[in-house]
Amino acid sequence: MAREVLKRPLLTEKATLQAERGIYHFEVLPDTNKIEIADAVRRRFGVAIKSVRISWQKPKHKTQFTRKGARHGVKQGFKKAIVQLNPGHTIDVFAPMDAKEKGAL
Repeated sequence: MAREVLKRPLLTEKATLQAERGIYHFEVLPDTNKIEIADAVRRRFGVAIKSVRISWQKPKHKTQFTRKGARHGVKQGFKKAIVQLNPGHTIDVFAPMDAKEKGAL
């Protein structure tokens, strides 16, 4: 039984610009490696992978000031995968990932 490695696509301004060049960003499970990520993208979207890079997004400390005082918290960090596809292959990241699996879109 294959486990779900890809959590969600990251839709930032930089990721959207790079998607035009065939480079896509995904949030992945913390214990996955490049081989598992490439295999998951290949199975999910049916594309050929050129390379996979991995980075950690560090947790960010946030402070919210209210009338009753400051509230402190931490925005959780995550593992990010940057997947480059072979020329001619694309992924529609704006379609829901669950719908892709069922073949609806």
